[in-house]
Amino acid sequence: MLQVRNGRRLGFAEYGRPDGQPCFYFHGHPGSRLEAEVAHEVAASAGIRVVALDRPGYGLSDFEPGRTILSGPRDVEAVADLFGLGRFAVLGASGGGPYALACGYALRERVSSVGLISSIAPYEATGVTKGMRWQNRAGFQLGARFPPLAQLIMWSMARQLRRDPERTVDAIASAMSPSDAEIAHRPEIRQVLRTDLTEAFRQGSGGAARDVVLLGAPWGFDLGEITQPVRLWHGENDVLAPPAMGRHLAAMIPDCRATFYPDEGHLLAFEHMPEIIRAFATYS
Repeated sequence: MLQVRNGRRLGFAEYGRPDGQPCFYFHGHPGSRLEAEVAHEVAASAGIRVVALDRPGYGLSDFEPGRTILSGPRDVEAVADLFGLGRFAVLGASGGGPYALACGYALRERVSSVGLISSIAPYEATGVTKGMRWQNRAGFQLGARFPPLAQLIMWSMARQLRRDPERTVDAIASAMSPSDAEIAHRPEIRQVLRTDLTEAFRQGSGGAARDVVLLGAPWGFDLGEITQPVRLWHGENDVLAPPAMGRHLAAMIPDCRATFYPDEGHLLAFEHMPEIIRAFATYS
């Protein structure tokens, strides 16, 4: 853990090569720093140092009342300064995508490139929720308008996870595409998902609830003002962040190179992380 603004503690984990090219990783929703372990071996072989942060209220990071998506870059900059990092890349998965993009927007002098894996897009954009599981669409759009609802949804998930983590993983798998469900039911992947979710709710559901509010509302910056090169990887069968979201991001970001996988869903990182890390390393 590190101390950042106002004495808050910020949890982090490092993967890959310790002296490699630095890349900050932003976990999904809900998730934790442990999610980035899937990139460890390939990042080490590609010469990349992955620094994965717990967002406030997740894992080891203290909750931050009133945080916004644009609060995130300040924490990243503080950690980069403590580690003596000048320029670095950023990589966000699913609900972590907006935080990676926020760093590209707010830290344009220090962020060399941005990577997006199965990222969500701004919910207010026309047509981006086409193909999305209706429960997710309603949860984020209504949760952003009514924060107590977001708190209730995430509290319920945390409660279910404490009572029966295996059943919770099964419920998550059943809410995904068939290709995702097949990946999620593999024993080694189940272990990763269970561990990551448990760590996400280590200190309760406050961090996850705040993310529902922030991710479902306007993000506070213009995608068209992101000037770095952006790489995007998205599955055509994704029902949590549907391909319409990936296409919107690719269309709105000036320098975006997108790859869409016709037979993949939301968990494409488990199948394609070597390809993603190596391509991202070259692009960075």
